[in-house]
Amino acid sequence: MATAHDPKHNHLLASLPEPEWQRWLPQLELVEMPLGEVLYESGSTLSHVYFPTTSIVSLLYVMESGASAEIAVVGNEGIVGISLFMGGETTPSRAVVQSAGQGYRLTSRAIKEEFNRPPVLHLLLRYTQALITQMSQTAVCNRHHSLDQQLCRWLLLSLDRLDGNELVMTQELIARMLGVRREGVTESALKLQRAGLIDYARGRIKVLDRVGLETRCCECYGVVKKEYARLLPNIVAK
Repeated sequence: MATAHDPKHNHLLASLPEPEWQRWLPQLELVEMPLGEVLYESGSTLSHVYFPTTSIVSLLYVMESGASAEIAVVGNEGIVGISLFMGGETTPSRAVVQSAGQGYRLTSRAIKEEFNRPPVLHLLLRYTQALITQMSQTAVCNRHHSLDQQLCRWLLLSLDRLDGNELVMTQELIARMLGVRREGVTESALKLQRAGLIDYARGRIKVLDRVGLETRCCECYGVVKKEYARLLPNIVAK
């Protein structure tokens, strides 16, 4: 059973076969992941992969103008830094902590060595496929669905990656993640609050009616959740 500061709070780590788990455990380093910390920048050389436990990390694509938009979120279900074992030392995205907490990290050398072992290879490839689905569906959602629906999808994906029903998040940060104006997020959040689905105050969003939020959301959330459940049945917790 996972305890405080236990790497097994990360479901990907918890799903490792016992021989792999015993080999990884001494190499995992506990790290604090404060809100807004940049784990890596676009184009930078990656030195570690990260396994969030009580934090959420946003993967952002950054334009030449400096504008950015979120392409995926990673929390206690996964790993940040897939480029290291998918054949690259760098990545086109930026990784930023969107919800403060903790996690564990593993050196680039260690993850590359482990990736050559079949049990780890198969697990990480399935996770990567699930993450690609999330990225693809995010692009479709941002193009074809309303901001209200995008916000519902974003809240549900974030909620799935944390314990509890509360997110510490400002509207300004949400707007930056979705690549929209803050005023639009304010209006959408107020609609959800008036509908009794969330309570928003002082940078904290508490989900009051998850079923209602799912009903109001577009199909994109369901597509992503179903794919994670199909590829990673022992990892998806919700």
